[in-house]
Amino acid sequence: MTDDSSDGNGDEVSDDPSDVEVVEAASDAAEGVILSRYRQSEVADMDVTVRFEDGQLEVDVYLDAPEDAEPDPATVAQEAVEAAEAAVDELFDVA
Repeated sequence: MTDDSSDGNGDEVSDDPSDVEVVEAASDAAEGVILSRYRQSEVADMDVTVRFEDGQLEVDVYLDAPEDAEPDPATVAQEAVEAAEAAVDELFDVA
């Protein structure tokens, strides 16, 4: 009988996604929300920063879109953060 909890080198193997996978999933989800709400030409600048350390996710979204843009840029930025969090939750639910 074998023990599936190690990789053969004595290191534990986890079914959880890697930190890189978490960051990429969160970033992709946040950017996807922004680009689904605005044409790229409407966005002067955007920055999605994702940190995942010690099991804690931190997502910051900066969005420079016209103040009179519809939908409201602050609302879209918040939706982007929520989408990033949901994408990470889904990763861990599947893993």
